[in-house]
Amino acid sequence: RKIGNHDLKPESLVMGYGFDPAMSEGSIKPPIFMTSTFAFKSARDGEVLFRQLAGKREEGDPEEADLIYTRFNNPNMEVLEDRLTLYDAGEDALVFSSGMGAITTALLACAGAGTTILHSSPLYGGTEVFMRTFMPDFGVTPFEMDAWATEELILAQARKAAAKGPLSVIFTESPANPTCALVDIRACARVAETIETETGHRPIIMCDNTMMGPIGHAPLKHGADLALYSLTKYIGGHSDLVAGAAIGTEAAISKIRRVRNYLGTTLDAHTCWLVTRSLETVQLRMEKAFANARLCAEFLRDHSKIGKVMYPAFFEEGDPQKTVYDEQCQAAGSTFSFDVKGGKEAAFRLLDSLQLVKLAVSLGGTESLMCHPGSTTHSGVSEDIRKRIGFTDGLVRFSVGIEAAEDLIADLTQALEKV
Repeated sequence: RKIGNHDLKPESLVMGYGFDPAMSEGSIKPPIFMTSTFAFKSARDGEVLFRQLAGKREEGDPEEADLIYTRFNNPNMEVLEDRLTLYDAGEDALVFSSGMGAITTALLACAGAGTTILHSSPLYGGTEVFMRTFMPDFGVTPFEMDAWATEELILAQARKAAAKGPLSVIFTESPANPTCALVDIRACARVAETIETETGHRPIIMCDNTMMGPIGHAPLKHGADLALYSLTKYIGGHSDLVAGAAIGTEAAISKIRRVRNYLGTTLDAHTCWLVTRSLETVQLRMEKAFANARLCAEFLRDHSKIGKVMYPAFFEEGDPQKTVYDEQCQAAGSTFSFDVKGGKEAAFRLLDSLQLVKLAVSLGGTESLMCHPGSTTHSGVSEDIRKRIGFTDGLVRFSVGIEAAEDLIADLTQALEKV
């Protein structure tokens, strides 16, 4: 990680960190290890490896477990997990077969029966439904707080949750999907410390950082224990793979790793290789998309047919959300939402008139995408909750890609003429 006393930056380290070409015939890039299992050096070696896997390491056993079986570990997986720690400054990382695989595995590992969870709202629709519908079946009671809640309100809800059972997790999504509301991660960390003082148990703070990505927001640096990602989005970045990740403290990751091994939500070797490839350009792609998004957001903000534009850089002075943005974000991201005046039918007319921007769910790819969250990604969230957290019938989510900005604005212009 250093050249002499000089610390290398993540964009340099992702080119080679965690891989030695000498171990793979001098190949500059890691080969794809398409194997399900790995040969033991001896029968005794196999015994030691499985002992380590079960968390029963004995004196004299190697510190690091060797390769066993691709559901547990694989060279491509290990290289990717090493490199994923770089931008978020995490101690360790795990990769999963999807973003929801990362979220559900982390929750099942950290929230046991009889405990409670405090989660911010809004959340990605899949996470919201899992929290409200599935976690209670596992004996976990969810409690909700607004994403924009002050520290006092977060603490009040945390105490309410802790009174019903040990508060195991404070789960946040910041920026929130699709409204871009920001959660004060530092306030959550202080609340977790207060709950630990009062109850003797500190909840694990998780932050789904998918909407902003690791270039614009680093929740671990502000007190989160885990940063969760759909790698499908910015980090994968080419709309050609599905993957997820959890990055954080060694203590939190070790707990999740054991559950991942049993659930089998591991990422395959080929997709690991694809994400490793994408990591090399994530900063270049995201910085270009960020610049495009600002121009598109400013255009929409000034258009007569558009209402509110939910773009983090537009928070006004005096708004607590602006304070959180200034203190905890390095950029405004490239995915935001806006309200089309005229409601759902007007929004649909805009979407159906696009020529360059593609009509699809997902975000963070090289191409620009739009969707109507109320009828797609968040359709499983009840209407009353959607209205309370800022949805309108005309809400459209816009993931801005890396096309020429003037071409994107030309497409927006002609589509809005038809609304």
